[in-house]
Amino acid sequence: MAEISAQLVKELRERTGAGMMECKKALVSTGGDIEKAVDEMRKSGQAKADKKAGRVAAEGLVHIVLSDDRKEILMIEVNCETDFVARDYNFIEFVGHVAKRALKAGKEVIADISALALEAGSSIDEARKELITKIGENVSLRRALHLKSSHHLGHYIHGGRIGVVVELQGGDEALAKDIAMHIAASNPLVISGEDLPPEVLAKEREIFTAQTKESGKPADIVEKMVEGRMRKYLEEVSLLGQAFVKDPNISVANLLKQHQAKVLRFVRFTVGEGIEKQETDFVAEVMAYAQAK
Repeated sequence: MAEISAQLVKELRERTGAGMMECKKALVSTGGDIEKAVDEMRKSGQAKADKKAGRVAAEGLVHIVLSDDRKEILMIEVNCETDFVARDYNFIEFVGHVAKRALKAGKEVIADISALALEAGSSIDEARKELITKIGENVSLRRALHLKSSHHLGHYIHGGRIGVVVELQGGDEALAKDIAMHIAASNPLVISGEDLPPEVLAKEREIFTAQTKESGKPADIVEKMVEGRMRKYLEEVSLLGQAFVKDPNISVANLLKQHQAKVLRFVRFTVGEGIEKQETDFVAEVMAYAQAK
């Protein structure tokens, strides 16, 4: 049996990110051939990654990168299973590398981003699977936005969990950032109330009408009450109708008017939104285990 030196184990750990015992075991099985050990560990890592692929990943990070000329922006959400891993250096570094590479390539379709090559030569998807082996959790690239514009591109990240990108015509970069910050805080559904689908408006009107009729007031009064509620609803869900978070005495519409600016588009990502998280009843698990014993 070949002598496995501590230096050889150290080198394999640096190349694979695996644990010391796992590295030593791989080197022993390959007779100290580090290249064969790397190949074997990558194969076993692939198997581990495949096993974890079905696990729910609803935590993670939203990350934004901007081109040097500030005319191109990339926002991406990458998910993991726990908030603990979302704060891990290896995960954060991976997300940053992916975002920069996707921006450079001008890609936003996840399949296209996954196929891109990183500096090390491996694809982003291969790097993702290696990361799964290293951190022990499922990691998935969920969605991305790539936007190129001759206008101002404002952006804001809140705690790595909420990301906003705004395309602003007129105004300046400071205003674009303020609008992005407002959207992060107030979560409007649309830019203007006119952008809401007719079926959504009809549904809200139906609900408000049913609620107001219960008051027993005359039909003409009910109609006025419904109209008032609809106006309030439109103010709450549309960006232009909302009160500006940094100065509630002014609406976003009036703020933009003062700066002769117009919001052309905004996109807001929140980590894990829409993903059904798996709820674990820890007490029930312990009880079941105790009963089985």
